[in-house]
Amino acid sequence: LAERKQLGSTASLLWARICKECGQQHEGQDSHLYEYQDEVDDELVCHICLQPLLRPMDTPCGHTYCFHCLSNFLKEQDFCPVDRQRLQLHQCRPSSLLVRNLLDKLIVMCPHHAECQQQMQRCELQPHLQNRCPAFRRLREEAEKRKRPAWNELKGRKGEGESSGDAKHSAAPSRNHTRDQPEPGLINPAYEEIEEDNTPLRSSLVAEANVVELFREEPEEELGFRIVGGKDTPLGNIVIQEIVRDSLAARDGRLAPGDHILEVNDVSLASVPHARAVAVLQQPSVLRLTVMQEKGFKSRDPRSDQQPSSSTASQTSHSPHGNTTSNHNPGTVLQVTLMKSQRNEPLGIKLIRKSEESGVFILDLLSGGLAAKDGKLRNNDKVLAINGQDLRHGTPESAAQIIQASEVRVNFVVMRPAETPEEGGSSRDGQHSRGSRRAPETQYFRRHSTYMKDPPGGFSSQEKTVSLKKEPRLSLGITIAGGRDCRSRLPIYVTSVQPVGCLYRDGTIKKGDILLSINGVDLTQLTYSEAVSVLKAQAAQSQVVLCVIQTLSEDSEEDPESANKDELDPVDDARDDILNWTPLWTRWLGLPSHMHWCRDIVLQKTNNESWGFSIVGGYEESHGQQPFFIKTIVPGTPAHFDGRLKCGDEIVAVNGATTVGMNNSSLIPMLKLQKNKVTLTVVSWPGSLV
Repeated sequence: LAERKQLGSTASLLWARICKECGQQHEGQDSHLYEYQDEVDDELVCHICLQPLLRPMDTPCGHTYCFHCLSNFLKEQDFCPVDRQRLQLHQCRPSSLLVRNLLDKLIVMCPHHAECQQQMQRCELQPHLQNRCPAFRRLREEAEKRKRPAWNELKGRKGEGESSGDAKHSAAPSRNHTRDQPEPGLINPAYEEIEEDNTPLRSSLVAEANVVELFREEPEEELGFRIVGGKDTPLGNIVIQEIVRDSLAARDGRLAPGDHILEVNDVSLASVPHARAVAVLQQPSVLRLTVMQEKGFKSRDPRSDQQPSSSTASQTSHSPHGNTTSNHNPGTVLQVTLMKSQRNEPLGIKLIRKSEESGVFILDLLSGGLAAKDGKLRNNDKVLAINGQDLRHGTPESAAQIIQASEVRVNFVVMRPAETPEEGGSSRDGQHSRGSRRAPETQYFRRHSTYMKDPPGGFSSQEKTVSLKKEPRLSLGITIAGGRDCRSRLPIYVTSVQPVGCLYRDGTIKKGDILLSINGVDLTQLTYSEAVSVLKAQAAQSQVVLCVIQTLSEDSEEDPESANKDELDPVDDARDDILNWTPLWTRWLGLPSHMHWCRDIVLQKTNNESWGFSIVGGYEESHGQQPFFIKTIVPGTPAHFDGRLKCGDEIVAVNGATTVGMNNSSLIPMLKLQKNKVTLTVVSWPGSLV
C-alpha cells in the first residue's frame, strides 16, 4: 500500500511538472522546450537563448528575441543585448505574421516518443497533446485519479473567512501554483450536492493555475474583458466577468468568464482595491496574467466512451407545466458525438457568428454530410464546446481548427433553443426568421420594497442639485449614456462634461454622476433616446434645475478615473466620448436600492447535480449586512450552460424570498433544497472594461 501511494505521488508530481503546452518538464518561468527535427535558419534563432524564437519580439534597433528572454533580460538591464542601445520592453512589438508563421511551421517531435513517435508542425503540438497523444492522456488520467482530494478535504481547507464572504485573507500566490491548493474563494459549499446515500454526485472541483500572456499591438489597445471584485468589495478576488467579442482576449481564446486573476506581471492582485487592479491591467505592451481557472467537477463515474454515436440531454429547461411566457427559456443542452471514417473527412457543418449574441452557431448541415446523416445536430444550435474546449465565446474559425485537429471522434456540446408553442414542429431547413427562434426577452422590474438593502460596506451615495440661469441657446455641455433600453438597464449617467457648456463652469456635475431629474421631469425610467429629447427640451429654458446622484467609495482616492480623467484636457475628453466611456464596476455598488432594475433567472436541472455557482456575502457580526454576490460559475453546470448568470451579480431573492438579513449558512441550504428548479432574482452591473 505504501508503495502504491508513493507511485501515485510520483505520477502526480510528474504531471504537475509537465508543461501543458510543449509537453516537457520545465519551470513555469522558463521557455518552452521542443525537439526540432531539422536545421533551423539562424535568422529564426534568438540571440539570448540561441534556440528558435518563441513569441518573437522586434526591437526598434532591428533585433528579434523570444519574449521571455527579452523580458527577463530587461528586468536587470536597460539596453539591447546585441548593440547595447537603450531599450525598454514597451518599445518592442510582436514580429510580423510572416515570421511567426515560419516559426509555427518548424517540424518537432512529440516529447513522449517512447509511446508516441508522431512529428508535426510546432503550432500543432499543443492540440496533439491535448487531444491525440496517448502518453499525455495516460499521464493526465493517472494524476487526476491519484491526486484528486476528497470533498471533505477541500471544504476543510476553506476556513471560516470564506463562508462569510471575506476573501481578504487570501495570501499572494507563490511562483509555482499547485492545483491541490486552490485559491481561497474557489471552493464553496453551494457547489456540493448530496444524494440520498450522502455520497457527493461530483467527487471534486478541478481548478488550475495557468499563465496567459497578452500582447498589445498598440499601447492604448483594450484587452477586451470586464472584471469585478477587489479587496474593497465582498468578492475579494479580481474575477473576469465577461470576454468582449472580437477583442484581443477573445482572439487569444485562453481566458474565460469566471477566471480569477492572481497576478499581473508578477504584481499580486490578492489584496488590492478594484480601481488599483484596473490600473495594473491597463499597463501598456505585454501583460503576463496568472489566473486560476475552473475546469468543472470531476464525475465519480466517468462517462463511457464506447458508443460510436451518442446524443445525451444533460439539461432541459422546459417547464413541466408548459408555461414559457414569463421566464426566459434557454433551451436544452445536448452532447453529440460524430465519428469520421477517416481523419480528414468533413463533417458537413456551416458555422457562423451572430450580431446579437456571442459564440458559434450552426447555420446549416450540408445534405449528404456526416452531421446531416447522423441527424442529431440542428440548424441554430449554439456550440458550447468541441472536444472539451470551451467555445461559449469562441469564433467559427477556432471551432473549425478544433474539428480539423481532431482524430476520428468529434464530441459536441450544444445548446438547442427552446421552441415556442407557435413554432411547434418547426422544420430543420432553417427557413424560420432569426427572431422567431429567439427566446422571449428577459423582463426587468424595479427592485421591490421587500428587497431593499443598504449598499455594501464602504460604498454610499449622495444627491446633488444644481440650479443655474443660462442663455436659452447655451448648451449644458454634457454627454450621457445608459437608459432603460440599454444592457443591464443602467440609469442615465454622465460620460463627459465638455468645457464649452455651462455645467463645466459650475463644476458640481462630474463624469459618472447619475441623472435623476431636470426641471422636475423624472429621468430614471426613460430610454436613452427619451432622455436625450427631455434634456434638449429642458436645456432650452433659461432656468435649469438638475438633480443627480454621485456614488462614493472609501477607496475613491485610488480611483484612476477621479484621480486623472476629470483633469484631462478637451482633446482627451473628446477621445473618451468616442471610446464610449463607462464607469468602474464599483461605482454602481453605492447606488440606492430603489434605482436597481432586477430580473429573474430560472435555472433547471434533471438530476442531483450542483447548480454550479458559489456565493459570498450575507450577514456577519464584524461587517454587518452585505449583499450576496456570485463569485464563481463552474463549467459544465446548469448555471454555466444557461449563460445569463455572471460573476459579480447580486442575488436579491431566491424563489421570491428576499435574501436581505440572511447569512451565508442560511442561503446555501436553501439553494440545496431546490431539487430541479430555482428562480434567482438578480441585479447585474457591467464589469470594468480593461
